[in-house]
Amino acid sequence: MLRYRFFTLIILLLLAVESSATQTVPPAIPLKILNHRLSAEIAHTPAARSKGLMHRTQLHKNSGMLFIFPKINIYSMWMLNTFIPLSVAFLDEKGVILNIADMSPHSLASHSSAQPAKYALEMNLGWFTEKNITTGVQVEGLEQAPQAE
Repeated sequence: MLRYRFFTLIILLLLAVESSATQTVPPAIPLKILNHRLSAEIAHTPAARSKGLMHRTQLHKNSGMLFIFPKINIYSMWMLNTFIPLSVAFLDEKGVILNIADMSPHSLASHSSAQPAKYALEMNLGWFTEKNITTGVQVEGLEQAPQAE
């Protein structure tokens, strides 16, 4: 009986290791805003955009997620199943920040782009404010981003 439990435990541990090894980490690109560098995970597929930063418990200091939309339009973000307080910057097709909104964890409140946007960049809450990044500022490095699917 003890041997059976031991082997069961070993099998469960191996499955957990295999499962965590097969989880895909979203690709990331370096971006620059003013003199601030960051790493942005890419959400360019419908599945990646739907999942976003859901279920995460932390986000590194200068890391975020870049949502790439298939067409220029008014887009909205919300925080269903998102544990991290975030700020989102909506960007036009040239990478100029249109507006920035602060979002609370688990909120279904909708935060929309002020004008038609091509991208949304989510960072830890207050990141843009701390760096004195406001509307009208250019985000550099978007040419490295893949096309939206």
